[in-house]
Amino acid sequence: MPFTSTKSAFWAGVRDSAPFVLVAGPFALLFGVLATEAGLNVAEVLAFSVVVIAGAAQFTALQLMLEEAPKLIVIVSALAVNLRVAMYSASLTPYLGQAPFWQRAFMAYLIVDQSYALSQAKFDTDASMTLPQRVAYFFATCVLIMPAWFLGSYLGAALGTALPPSFPLDFALPIAFLSIIGPMLRTLPHLIAAFVGIVVSLLAAGMPYSLGLIVAGMAGMMAGAQAELWLKGKTS
Repeated sequence: MPFTSTKSAFWAGVRDSAPFVLVAGPFALLFGVLATEAGLNVAEVLAFSVVVIAGAAQFTALQLMLEEAPKLIVIVSALAVNLRVAMYSASLTPYLGQAPFWQRAFMAYLIVDQSYALSQAKFDTDASMTLPQRVAYFFATCVLIMPAWFLGSYLGAALGTALPPSFPLDFALPIAFLSIIGPMLRTLPHLIAAFVGIVVSLLAAGMPYSLGLIVAGMAGMMAGAQAELWLKGKTS
């Protein structure tokens, strides 16, 4: 149903993002706990989450730090994991690219898996949205998730090793990504990219410093892009 105002688009974004808080909070809590175990203090953990604001890249960097990987490998690996954000940005540009510069600057900072997935799905299915409504919806998807991420990171760092080992925090990581990826697998190129990425990640699991994940990600993106080009060629 078309939105009647910018305000209605904003509250729709808040409502749509609410379920992700259930995984973003535990996800951040887990990061805070593991980061303190790796030797970071509370201030460093919170700064890590505020500056990087990318869960997958943070966990990748943290794992490599625990493995005492060279600093260059840590940085390159984290950047490689975050390459998906550049694709997110390119995908959202047709919908948000005409917004004022200051709004685009804030949106660039706030592009994460959840805000992208929700916004892309909404913009794809509702062509009647105006630019102010799309901007309001995008920002609204972050209203609940970002505080949950920052607060969870702080609480995890503050609690540190006080949580019992049996406390089931690790469930948040796979659930968070499955809840994002599942609805996005709508076309054959998406399915091919996911399948190739999974297969290559299994085959490259033995690579040092988790480099197999980077190889798998690149292979999945290339396979998906090639499949999309092939399909366009078939229909032209």
